[in-house]
Amino acid sequence: MKQKLQLCLQLFLTFMKIGVVTFGGGYAMIPIIENEISEKKGWISGDDLLEVVAISETTPGPIAICAATFIGYRMAGVFGAFCATFGVVLPSFIIIYLISLFLRAFEQLEVIKYAFFGIRAGVLALLIKAVVSMFKKCPRNIIAYLIMAASFAAVAFFSTNVIIVIVGAAVIGLAAALIAGKAGKKL
Repeated sequence: MKQKLQLCLQLFLTFMKIGVVTFGGGYAMIPIIENEISEKKGWISGDDLLEVVAISETTPGPIAICAATFIGYRMAGVFGAFCATFGVVLPSFIIIYLISLFLRAFEQLEVIKYAFFGIRAGVLALLIKAVVSMFKKCPRNIIAYLIMAASFAAVAFFSTNVIIVIVGAAVIGLAAALIAGKAGKKL
């Protein structure tokens, strides 16, 4: 019992640290989650993290919260899920609350404008790193590349609903795997 409480405390503190240092939402958190959870703590493998991201994309809610909940549950059950989720949410809540108290007074200051300009640039770098990291772990075959290109085109150029793209990609991937399996090939 004591070990489980210590693990839950570690989950809370680790995800609180992730929540404190990350701006830009869930995708910007992926490299930090990977570093903290996979590389430093060894709680899940990089491949498992890719699965967590995929599952988190298909479930309602922000990706970071879904990932924290899943990892917390996997490590320590329901209480672990609660601790990890609360840890990742608490810093954002506190920061947003404090900003809301002082935003009107500070929003016109040039230094604040420049700070947010820099933060946006940093978030873009984190998003690019997340894309590269996920790309490296994805299957490398013609079907995966076609699904990736078609999904990008559907969202970027035709404003297709993301849910339709995710469901369509899943159906195409499943169909390709079934066809390859019947033909005795591996994707």
